Amino acid sequence: MSLQAPDPDPRHSPQSGEVEIGPRIRELREASGMSLRGLARASGLSVGFLSQVERGISSIALSSLRAVADALGHPMSELFETEGPPSPDDDSIIFTLMRGSERKRSVVSGGRHYEMLSARAPGLILEPMLVYIEPGGVEEPPVSHAGEEFAYVLSGRLVYEVAGEEHLLEPGDSLYLRSNTPHAMRNDGTETCVVVSVVTPRHY
Repeated sequence: MSLQAPDPDPRHSPQSGEVEIGPRIRELREASGMSLRGLARASGLSVGFLSQVERGISSIALSSLRAVADALGHPMSELFETEGPPSPDDDSIIFTLMRGSERKRSVVSGGRHYEMLSARAPGLILEPMLVYIEPGGVEEPPVSHAGEEFAYVLSGRLVYEVAGEEHLLEPGDSLYLRSNTPHAMRNDGTETCVVVSVVTPRHY
């Protein structure tokens, strides 16, 4: 799957091939007959936060999105409306190659854009991404989940909260953690923050 680097303007609206997560969550929630309060209870996220996500005025981390997908009873791929990897004829496939020119789409979630740096392949557990976080300092509830994650700041500044303690990351700074520690991140600067993010297991 290939993705496009987003317009850093916070007023950016999705172009053809991009995906707005909020309306998709609302669509699946309403189709299942679930109330916003019911989704909040099942996902462990607040009603107010989920309402903002559905209206596209608050971003949501992929880890929180997984909790939403599980609560809705759908795989992550249905939230992104993307096709999963084909089933291999040979389960020994462990290699993918993506050219820079192939990254032509972006996954949009509120003030965040996710540009995948690897094609899908069965059996691979790392999820390498470029994450574009627009300025504004939007906070979301800290989350914890299985796996590990790594973040390396390319530009801008990123506040990364780990176990209740905030850490300011600037270009060249990196952070690595086991994801079962409650964590969250936000951009409280004035320019779009670009982060190399690698998480495991894959979120979708």
